Amino acid sequence: MQSPVRNDLRRHATLTPSHPAIVCGDRRLDYAELEALANRLANVLRSLGLQRGEHIASLLGNRPEALALAWAAYRCGLYLTPMATSLSPPELVYLVNDCEAKLVVAEHALQGLAEALQRDIRRDLHWLAFGAPVDGYRPIEPLIDAASPLSHTHEPPGAVMVYTSGTTGAPKGVHRDLPPPDFDGTPAFAADLHQLFGLAGHEVCYLSTAPLYHAAPLRFGLAVTAGGGTVHVMDRFDAAEALDLLERESITHSQWVPTMFQRLLALREARRRAFRAPHHRVAVHGAAPCPVALKRAMIDWWGPVLLEYYSGSEGIGLTLIDSAEALKKPGSVGTARKGVIHIVDDQGRELPAGETGAVYFSGVKPFAYYRAPEKTAAKTTSQGWQTFGDMGHVDAEGWLYLTDRQDDMIISGGVNIYPQEIETAMAEVPGVWECAVVGVPDERFGERPLAFVVADRQLAPDDEALLQRIRAHNQERLGKLKQPAEILFIDSLPRTATGKVLRRRLRELLPAFSPAAATPRPSAGAGAPDTNS
Repeated sequence: MQSPVRNDLRRHATLTPSHPAIVCGDRRLDYAELEALANRLANVLRSLGLQRGEHIASLLGNRPEALALAWAAYRCGLYLTPMATSLSPPELVYLVNDCEAKLVVAEHALQGLAEALQRDIRRDLHWLAFGAPVDGYRPIEPLIDAASPLSHTHEPPGAVMVYTSGTTGAPKGVHRDLPPPDFDGTPAFAADLHQLFGLAGHEVCYLSTAPLYHAAPLRFGLAVTAGGGTVHVMDRFDAAEALDLLERESITHSQWVPTMFQRLLALREARRRAFRAPHHRVAVHGAAPCPVALKRAMIDWWGPVLLEYYSGSEGIGLTLIDSAEALKKPGSVGTARKGVIHIVDDQGRELPAGETGAVYFSGVKPFAYYRAPEKTAAKTTSQGWQTFGDMGHVDAEGWLYLTDRQDDMIISGGVNIYPQEIETAMAEVPGVWECAVVGVPDERFGERPLAFVVADRQLAPDDEALLQRIRAHNQERLGKLKQPAEILFIDSLPRTATGKVLRRRLRELLPAFSPAAATPRPSAGAGAPDTNS
């Protein structure tokens, strides 16, 4: 029996050294150059005395070195924790201390954040920076130039340890044991993505639209370079530029979040009609719920190329649904392709098809939150099943439908209310661009739902008229307890860079509103929702 092909960066640097590996703006690295940079960085890490199983953290924008550093850490048997450039200094300090990083790698473009982080850490560790000098950091370029571009004789594999987005509490590091020291196959971060999304092959040309410090964009970028394809990395997401890249660079695969679809559909009709990307065959999306109407509009425009996945940083399961399936099963996130789905009630009992409960998976190697056994236990049943923290149900054919996050559930008068159900109903109203529902304290019912709405000003120039339409629609679609008594208009919803709504930020905005009024209109950020903050 023929053994499977080992896909990794070194293989393609040997077989196709001049093939483009990473394109980021004006910078292009072929496989020989990326291999040499990864080796030099790995030898820099070794020169610092870092040992297998130790942790390093990075604070980098979308640049080729972000992927090269991940490969270098992997070749040194280290855990790499990429940190979001949208975080505040105290949040970065928390991550560096929590993962017990021995090294922080930053860049001059993030000088303010990097210097504040370095000043606030009260222990000894290594500090390296790309670009112009950063106070408290050693320039990394001289170290790279002096390091050998050749590989090391023994390279026990490492891993990426990402942190959850922390939409409801402090982020948690998702920890898995390192592969065996003598492991010599396709890296774990790439093997399943090659199989599920077809990311292996020199013909793959992948557009990365989101920050590389997030789990999915980083893993997809690494998987493409492990498979011999080309990664086109956008510095920041811009809808018009994304269309240009899809056409100009003959992109075959791309990755999106629903807010990006909204921006794409908001482009001028003439530009949308002129769009032609015949090579584009897979548009992957996930990370946040995609409204049925939004997905249908994208399929109508781009054709049956959309492929939605449901998974999470914990990696304990994955579902997929393609475009044809989505039209037949609107609202579903697909069937299980990794792991086995279980819908569980509050007592840990498995529920039958059609009943809503917590979504758990079995059959995949379990995860643990780093240095947080109590938090791991809260996501694990007595049977060993684990959850991302979502609620939902499966139909009789095994298709999964998500209802909401467990942490977002509102209990009003003893009734469980799922914000996503309300948001889905309200999004049906013409003039509602997007909305988010949170639970707020209520003397009579304990909690009650409150809705924030971003209006589409082309369809709804008048707040009061839109408010009345929403209320009338809610009365038809929702039970009394589910109808938000307060509907507040806001310029944009606060989101993570992967499109998840930050409900805690919305609650923090409540004092700026008068009790039952739809004005004033605070903004969670200038302009449209930020998917690359």
